[in-house]
Amino acid sequence: MKISYKWLQEFVDFKESPEEISKILTSAGLEVEGIEEIESIKGGLKNVVVGQVLTCVKHPQADRLKLTTVDTGQGSPLSIVCGAPNVAAGQKVLVATIGAELYPSGSETPLVIKKSKIRGEVSEGMICAEDELGLGQSHDGILVLPEEVEVGTPASTYLSISSDFQIEIGLTPNRADAASHLGVARDLKAALNKPLTLPNIENFTIARTDAPVAVRVENEEACPRYAGLTIKGLKVGESPEWLRQRLQTIGVRNINNVVDVTNFVLHELGQPLHAFDLAKVTGNEIIVKTLSEGTRFTTLDEQERKLAATDLMICNQSEPMCIAGVFGGLESGVTESTTDIFLESAYFSPISVRKTAQNHSLKTDSSFRFERGTDPNMPIFALKRAAMLLIEVAGGEVSSEITDLYPHPIMDFRIPVLYRHIDRLIGKELGKQTILDILEGLDITVADTTELGFTAIVPPYRVDVQREADIIEEILRIYGFDQVELSDALSSSFISEFPTNDPEKLKLRIAEQLAAKGYIETINNSLTKPEWQASIAESMPGEPVNILNYLSVDLSVMRQTLLFSGLEVIAHNVNRRQKDLKLFEFGKIYFQKGEKYSEKEQLSLFLTGHAGEETWIEKSRDVVFHDLSGMVSQVLAVMKVKQLEQTPADPNIFSYGLTYTLNKKPLVSFGLLKPAIHKLVDVKVPVFMAEFDWDLLFKQYDGMVAFQEVVKFPEVRRDLSVVVDKQVTFQQLNQLARKTEKQLLRSVNVFDVYEGENLGGKKSYSLSFILQDEKQTLTDKVIEKTMQRFITTFEKELQATIRK
Repeated sequence: MKISYKWLQEFVDFKESPEEISKILTSAGLEVEGIEEIESIKGGLKNVVVGQVLTCVKHPQADRLKLTTVDTGQGSPLSIVCGAPNVAAGQKVLVATIGAELYPSGSETPLVIKKSKIRGEVSEGMICAEDELGLGQSHDGILVLPEEVEVGTPASTYLSISSDFQIEIGLTPNRADAASHLGVARDLKAALNKPLTLPNIENFTIARTDAPVAVRVENEEACPRYAGLTIKGLKVGESPEWLRQRLQTIGVRNINNVVDVTNFVLHELGQPLHAFDLAKVTGNEIIVKTLSEGTRFTTLDEQERKLAATDLMICNQSEPMCIAGVFGGLESGVTESTTDIFLESAYFSPISVRKTAQNHSLKTDSSFRFERGTDPNMPIFALKRAAMLLIEVAGGEVSSEITDLYPHPIMDFRIPVLYRHIDRLIGKELGKQTILDILEGLDITVADTTELGFTAIVPPYRVDVQREADIIEEILRIYGFDQVELSDALSSSFISEFPTNDPEKLKLRIAEQLAAKGYIETINNSLTKPEWQASIAESMPGEPVNILNYLSVDLSVMRQTLLFSGLEVIAHNVNRRQKDLKLFEFGKIYFQKGEKYSEKEQLSLFLTGHAGEETWIEKSRDVVFHDLSGMVSQVLAVMKVKQLEQTPADPNIFSYGLTYTLNKKPLVSFGLLKPAIHKLVDVKVPVFMAEFDWDLLFKQYDGMVAFQEVVKFPEVRRDLSVVVDKQVTFQQLNQLARKTEKQLLRSVNVFDVYEGENLGGKKSYSLSFILQDEKQTLTDKVIEKTMQRFITTFEKELQATIRK
């Protein structure tokens, strides 16, 4: 949300700089994300001054150029080469001197004025045309000023260039009350302890009452309050400079004086308004109601939309004119030919507007405020303010009484508060008077005051203040979080609660390891397509968690695996010719078992394409299963995981792969994804994936670093070729070997696998064994005895044949 610094000063009289105001707002909970100076003419025409042309002669080397000397009141006259056909001696002109930065109309890139030579003649500036200064589009010739203008006057002074500061606030969803200059000013009023000045509407008058419009509200639940009046005799046209500049400062596009006023009041007071062409209000009646399902309606953006039966509409006697609180209709809007309007100011139910906006995927300035909750007491004030402004900028006069249908007024919130709860939650005794002063500054009145507490009466525009804790938060944010000292006891308790193993640091360590191996981290949406989840439902830990108020069917369920979000990234990149991908993601998954909801953190790895770039020494190769399994092993090594059991990976997801389990719980599954999984996300390349249960992995990490003395005695390698049935895996051989020799065996490795017809349907593993004794040098007798034990075990357990 963008706020004007000068506009705020109209509500609260302060002298603090934009930077100081930004700090105050941030401290009060309205975090300022940026400050930008906004000038009515971009660049502010710095180093552009009024000059007088002293001489003007033809350029000796160019028929269309002239040599001039110009007095700018800054010392010696400047020599300037000018191509304008209307330049002449004696004229008062605007001169851009050396160093000036101009933004010609339609350009975002500055034109920097430098000393130069044009056809052999020195030019020390530029005599400017309208478009070169960014004042308009004309390039017929230079601007010629009145003779009485004083030489040397800065262009910014002569043209009355104004500047302001745009303050951008990262408005949190709960602070709907601060979605306007008035809302922000209320916080400044409380923080600076200064009075708040509202726009003056005392001069509002009703000139005539000959153009009344009847109003009928059929759905009072969706529209608790509806107000309006008519204005006749106005003229639609361009807004005055002050109004255009105010809106431009906060990034709002100018349309015409009528629409600009409604936008102005929206951003000033937080009350959305809508102006209807009175000629389109057939039957002289406004009806607020819902229409039948599927009714077609064309909005201002010329899109035809099908209405839902729950969409609240503003209608005349024959047809709908506007989607209430969201978007106007094409046929009833204000045009250049409009002379009479009906001006609407209402309070619509946040739930109703939210459903409608989501139903039509429409997000407007009005719906943004209505769906979060506007001030039900503001419509009449805003209506009078807008009417006065419209008469000021567009003429006309109010031609009806104010209609205000408000059958069931929304009452203030009454919240009991105890002083001891305030002191307990803030951690400091503020004093009763300080508390009451802060609440008064926030327009929260106090009743039923006792020694123990009071009842806080909160105005209904503070939709986020509903509980005692909310009142205490209001007190604290204005008092200042940084003014609450941290006691020694509290400080020590914080330190003692720091975890032994910091999960974020461990994540960073794993991320750095993956990044060092060429993996790129991704961050993906936690919402996904329900049909993707349904395709692997039997492999999921529970039922999916569905979103009740989803914006899109494609984002209507919480993900139960990181699988599909990773495949979406791969599809996006492969479609853009980025085919060699190594990706990883730390992310949450969500599921439901009965009425219980759960979330877990996962780590996923994805591999596709080539393992590395092609070089003159080595050709590139496709990634294989062992590229992924090697990375999985490295992650497990960092996490100090041992004693893992393995089983085949889930066949519903993987063509082949493994699942490592820890205490019979799946720790990581990895392998080649099934083609059917690829097709769901339109991925046409093979993809290897690993998914870790990060929560389980983190729980078993003890963080202790173990040290041991380096073994002094040499290790010995012996090789063995073993012929076994095809079904026997290396893992079985490895486990048997370690079971056979627990003291001396350091590692087992397979360096060759052979299958051929001459083996009669069997398979040959070439294994290497590393043996080492920590206490003495191994003798040949011990080595041979150990190897014979391996042979005997393989022959007995696996019916193996030893190749000699």
